[in-house]
Amino acid sequence: MKRERKKIKRNNGHRLLFFCILCLFGFYVASGQEEETEREQSESKVILLHTDRLSYDQFRHPGAQILTGNVQFQHEGVLMYCDSACFYEATNSFDAFGHVRMVQGDTLDLVGDVLLYDGLDQLARVRHNVVLTHRESKLYTDSLDYDRLYELGYFFEGGKLVDKDNVLTSDWGQYSPPTRQAVFNYNVKLVNPKFTLISDTLNYNTSNNVAEIVGPSNIDSGDNHIYSESGFYNTQTEQAILLDRSILTNKGRKMVGDSMYYDSQAGIGKAYRNIVYTDEVNKNMFTGNYCFYNELTGYSEAADSAVAIDFSQRDTMYMHADSFKVYTYYMDTDTMFREMRAYHKVRSYRVDVQSVCDSLVYNTKDSCITMYRDPIVWNAGQQVLGEVIKIYLNDSTIERIHVIDQTLSVEQIDSVHFNQVAGKEMTSYFRDGEMYETWVEGNVYVDYYMFDDDSLMIGMNYTETSELKLYMKERKMDKIWMPASTGVIYPVVMIPPDKLYLSNFAWFDYIRPLNKDDIFVWRPKKSGTELKASYRHKAPLQTLDQIKRN
Repeated sequence: MKRERKKIKRNNGHRLLFFCILCLFGFYVASGQEEETEREQSESKVILLHTDRLSYDQFRHPGAQILTGNVQFQHEGVLMYCDSACFYEATNSFDAFGHVRMVQGDTLDLVGDVLLYDGLDQLARVRHNVVLTHRESKLYTDSLDYDRLYELGYFFEGGKLVDKDNVLTSDWGQYSPPTRQAVFNYNVKLVNPKFTLISDTLNYNTSNNVAEIVGPSNIDSGDNHIYSESGFYNTQTEQAILLDRSILTNKGRKMVGDSMYYDSQAGIGKAYRNIVYTDEVNKNMFTGNYCFYNELTGYSEAADSAVAIDFSQRDTMYMHADSFKVYTYYMDTDTMFREMRAYHKVRSYRVDVQSVCDSLVYNTKDSCITMYRDPIVWNAGQQVLGEVIKIYLNDSTIERIHVIDQTLSVEQIDSVHFNQVAGKEMTSYFRDGEMYETWVEGNVYVDYYMFDDDSLMIGMNYTETSELKLYMKERKMDKIWMPASTGVIYPVVMIPPDKLYLSNFAWFDYIRPLNKDDIFVWRPKKSGTELKASYRHKAPLQTLDQIKRN
């Protein structure tokens, strides 16, 4: 029994010691938590650092300390100054009046006439003559709420942000000092010495001076105008990235695309996808999926399903090529002229005229279109081809066509019979869009069908001569002139098979563009029908040593 009692007492002692240790540990932890709680509450309290005079007026300002003269508060690393204030210590807030100023570090300075500060929510409401200064930027407004938790200031009764050369105004807006990002809404206007931007919604970053367009916006810079609803504009470099079918206009020229890049200082513009470039002055336009333009040099190019469209005449002309390039010479002078070059698989369509060739050059200096490598031109039932075709325009209408080397003119009568003229060179003259005279030179061969008064075919005239002139009247041949010639008139039923077609006869109806959409379908000549360029052999030139030796 004694042994058991000793064992029970020993166990009870151990339990008492363990309980005391637990109590001591719990007291220590509770004391630590209480000290930690007091420390956090102390840091979150608004601290009154200084005032010249402190008083109370429980009738007019119950629960408030009335502070007057050189008042200074501190809260969470921010110093606040004013002339007078009502300090509500119980709610951790105060109302400050006169020369109000809030300073955070060396980057943020907020001044105004009235400051209503809530220390629990860390919300500062500044009223009247408010100026928020952050680095090089200043925000002017009459009412500003600054949320210290999110470090965000916003105004709602109109404001103005001044940043370097930019002045932004709007009815509502907000500014974040950490990110230096500003958001403006309603009647937004950005004024820069070089341009003006007007929008309904705009984001602006004071760090990189980039304005983000997020709503209908208009940018005017001299003769340039930009309309965009989505994009970015760098106000310092004047570079813009425009999205969602933005529009760029300059002196009667307009460019629209799914996305565009524009550098105002370099004068460079680029557009991508579904592009429409319109020149209202010269009545022409480009469409395609890529376009480049340099307004300083006058150089431009278009590619990827590119189409040049001329609507200066009653009928619109459509031309497609793999790429178009436009060069401007002697820019901004009295002798300025442009040269447009179309490269590879050129096809054009107009109701009255169609053409194909491998490459083409249009020079505004002499208003001449030069077609190279297997060029063909169709007009109604007539086809003209040669090694090179030059088309001279007068006010966008055809004045004359000059075909050089291996010339062939074919007029279809029916599926079997064709009027044909072949020679070395041929020049056709036009008046009011209709051909009235044709002059053929060099080894001229003619197959011409004759009709009676009832338009019944009666025979064919085959002629060989050195020169030929055809005179047209009301789209019909009126008369023919030629010097000494040899020829035979064959009745229709007696035409020899070898005289039915000239030796270089070809009818390329399978190549001819059928409509404005058919210009995208390239159909080459059948193998063996391509023209082989003819070259004139030049006499060898003697060198100075050969002359001395002779």
